[in-house]
Amino acid sequence: MAERGRILKVYNNVLHVAAEDAVILCKLRGRVKKGRSDMGLVPGDLVALERISPEEGVIERIEERTNLLQRPRVANLTQIVITVAAASPDPHPLVVSRFLVLAELSGVKKIILCVNKMDLCTGDPATFLAEYEAAGYPVLRVSAEQGTGLAELRERLAGEITVLTGPSGAGKSSLLNALDPSLALVTGAVSEKIGRGRHTTRRAELLPFMGGYVVDTPGFTQQELTELGPEDLTHCFPDFAHYTGCRFSPCSHSHEPDCAVKAAVEAEALSRERYDAYIALLNELRTKKK
Repeated sequence: MAERGRILKVYNNVLHVAAEDAVILCKLRGRVKKGRSDMGLVPGDLVALERISPEEGVIERIEERTNLLQRPRVANLTQIVITVAAASPDPHPLVVSRFLVLAELSGVKKIILCVNKMDLCTGDPATFLAEYEAAGYPVLRVSAEQGTGLAELRERLAGEITVLTGPSGAGKSSLLNALDPSLALVTGAVSEKIGRGRHTTRRAELLPFMGGYVVDTPGFTQQELTELGPEDLTHCFPDFAHYTGCRFSPCSHSHEPDCAVKAAVEAEALSRERYDAYIALLNELRTKKK
């Protein structure tokens, strides 16, 4: 009889699937392989499987996804925690906004910004990256090294299926180890020469955590916005939606006169750094479209 399971990781064409009583090592049934039109099964996918032994099975059917994060490819999430470092490496507004855009594109409703290494922050911790709070994103300020802010992060993760994503060197694995030392994830130092982290996590994997799952993912030095057209970028900046009344509709908020978003930036009601990141991404998408 078929039973339901969730893919935890994919390794060497073997699917590690969490069933009700155990983790089952599965392969795909031939007809499932033949009929598959997407880019393959990913962690988080829900499947129907048939056991051929207590620890082995065959996947009979793939359930429809509720959402999909493109990079890393993880499905059926309930929230995304974008993890950046307060320093070493310093957070760049364009990098932070790029990750936020990709999170918005995934269809996942809960998006949180987590700032690790607050022990290295030289400014006012309460206002660090406050422009993203103003944009509507919860900002958690934590330190895996000192243990500060971990209680709130743990509370946010409980019962959720959460991917921790972000640039290399932000300390995602260190944070998860601080939350649950039994995970024993491999961590690495930030390179002094290039100012960014080395990739220590090799593949996305769902890890059981407080009634849900956390997904430790490889860090990335560059994120491509391959699924997005220039005309759709503004929808990935939800803070722009508060400013209506542009003369033109649709408005790209770049070159048009009487633009409500540009007026909000000039009036300092909208973050200049956030707007500049939007324009940089818009120009990147326009160049790719040519």
